Amino acid sequence: MTPARTAPTRSFATPGQLFRGLLLFVPLAAIAHQLHWSGATVFACAALAIVPLAGTMGEATDALARRFGAGVGGLLNATFGNAAELVIALTALRRGLDDIVKASLTGSILGNSLLVLGVALFAGGLRRERQRFDRSAASMGSTLLALAAIGLLVPALFNAVASNAVARSALTAAQEALRERDLSLEIAVVLFAAYLLSLVFSLGTHRHLYAGEPGARGHEGDGAPARASVWRPALMLLGATLLVAWMSELLVGAVEEASRTLGLTPVFVGVIVVATIGNAAEHSTAVLMALRNQVDLALHIAIGSSIQIALFVAPLLVFVSYFMARAPMDLRFTPFEVVSVAIAVAAVHLVAQDGESNWLEGALLVAVYVILGMAFYFLP
Repeated sequence: MTPARTAPTRSFATPGQLFRGLLLFVPLAAIAHQLHWSGATVFACAALAIVPLAGTMGEATDALARRFGAGVGGLLNATFGNAAELVIALTALRRGLDDIVKASLTGSILGNSLLVLGVALFAGGLRRERQRFDRSAASMGSTLLALAAIGLLVPALFNAVASNAVARSALTAAQEALRERDLSLEIAVVLFAAYLLSLVFSLGTHRHLYAGEPGARGHEGDGAPARASVWRPALMLLGATLLVAWMSELLVGAVEEASRTLGLTPVFVGVIVVATIGNAAEHSTAVLMALRNQVDLALHIAIGSSIQIALFVAPLLVFVSYFMARAPMDLRFTPFEVVSVAIAVAAVHLVAQDGESNWLEGALLVAVYVILGMAFYFLP
């Protein structure tokens, strides 16, 4: 009797393989730029190229995070995860696109605190009735985020009050604009100082709150293999960051033409499109940590990234703008951007206050992000 033939098995590409397949858009974006293809095509190719590069940065920082615990690991992932946003913002700032820069900052805060955190809690809660996390650390993160929102609110509030006062005073519009820039610089200094103090708190005096699970550290020893395991992700991080910088230059160079072609406002492109592209690293790592039931680390990544955008990246961009041959950037955001950040802060606080989460809370955070995204789409 001859053995029965078995049907050949089909092999399907895994999500990771499909994700890495997007790296083909790196040379394609360069070709599109050199051949002067349409701005929408260059923008789309560069955007798709940044997504796997940001994911590679997330994988590298995750490898480093496993050796240093949840607190340092969350800081590393937030820092290098925000590198894509920082490079994009610096490129746009150099080109004088201040509105897109500020919109991308708003979008990063909304994306990290609502979309990234929401997807992570939703994915992690599907297999479990609830997920628990350190309430004190999460509440401190939401408090820092609220204080950062206040720093972004004051310049917009000052502008609204000062605009009415200028007409009744001897100050000219140019003098009032100078005052607003001076106020933004001083607020940037305070925000930056607050960020340094938050590092002292999380890495020094209260680092026990951010220790995470005992097994969060890697199992490497102290010898050469441990050093080798650090060098590989470090080199991956460096290479991905350089490629992100290159793709960001192409992305920002085509953003204005692409927005006109697609009928999108620069604010929507900055808040939703550019910020979502830059948040790819936080998306991948935070969701992975939530699936592993390391929800503390997922919270550190999502909320920590928002805090870092508001307290570090925004002030840094203000400082850098003073060394460019152009008018310095201020921190005056549009009223709707400020209100949106306040809504995001309130939503995060509601989730963080009880020390546990479920899939429904994650879905509701994503719903809030979608609602705000629709509003930005229709915003003139």
